[in-house]
Amino acid sequence: MMSQDRQFEQLVTTIADRVKAELAKQRHTSLGVAARSSSGSADRGHGHSAGSGPGPSGSSHEAGHGHAHGPSTPCKAGKGECTGCGWSISRRPDDVAKIIELGAQRVSAAPGMDGAGLRQDLARYIDHTLLKANASRDEFKKLCEEARKFKFASVCVNAANVAYCARELRGSGVPVVAVVGFPLGATTPAAKAFETREAVRDGAEEIDMVINIGALKSKDYGLVLADIQAVVGASGGKKVKVILETGELTREEKVISCALSKVAGAAFVKTSTGFGPGGATAEDVALMKAVVGDELEVKASGGMRTSEDVDKMLQAGATRIGASASVAIVRGATAAAAKKPEAGAVRRVGGY
Repeated sequence: MMSQDRQFEQLVTTIADRVKAELAKQRHTSLGVAARSSSGSADRGHGHSAGSGPGPSGSSHEAGHGHAHGPSTPCKAGKGECTGCGWSISRRPDDVAKIIELGAQRVSAAPGMDGAGLRQDLARYIDHTLLKANASRDEFKKLCEEARKFKFASVCVNAANVAYCARELRGSGVPVVAVVGFPLGATTPAAKAFETREAVRDGAEEIDMVINIGALKSKDYGLVLADIQAVVGASGGKKVKVILETGELTREEKVISCALSKVAGAAFVKTSTGFGPGGATAEDVALMKAVVGDELEVKASGGMRTSEDVDKMLQAGATRIGASASVAIVRGATAAAAKKPEAGAVRRVGGY
């Protein structure tokens, strides 16, 4: 048994390393091309080279900013020292995000530096999520407006809000995802199937269902399988994501639930509800991907607040992200800017 465990660990590590290396290579190539393009455009716009020639204010850009010239380098100049090179959206994303939050509708930038510089590349991976029980209609309207603006992969809401969001998003190309058996997973297969049919009838294009955690821990794998199959059967061919709630599970239970999801015909396995004891980790994503292979996709959800968080999950093998901080993420929020709960603070349920 110990030998088998070591072999499996080695297999998981090998697969995860290959995935990370391939994605890192692709990302490096993509960023290299984007940086060269933006640098060339910005240099032409300012009328000086990448050396220490005069910037827009007539003074040395190098001297004013105290760092290497180029849009990909963070700006460390004091706010009173910044010479306005036009690259603030990439060099000072935290400050730009604050300005936008204060009400700015537009931010000027050098040629070639548009919304893509604010990590718009991540939007297509993100299910823009609002699952709070006390969310108002105005909040769902804003959710849909943001999904249209940033072209998120979908909006993810509770079943009662599917019809409204589907109407708001009509013609946008952004689908609606409904959660089922949420957040505990402790309802019957028949109840989950009914909820699925209702959500699809109201316009849901994908279903995120919570696994029967108690049955899994009781080793009643037949019930776990039947539970997932009931939702897949009721979905009418729509994609079904199986939420494992990884923070509740042992490593063995994660592996078994991924295998059962494959057998049941699901399209994705998903880490967390956002209401449980833990969110997504890169280690869990890599393990889940190692088990499901190319037959299923992996959705990482719970606890992601920054673009760095999302990058880690994508590199580990995720192809979809669940987040409520979606706008901050695509605006390039960093760990320093993200609002993390203080130690000992009461966790607000549904923060996703």
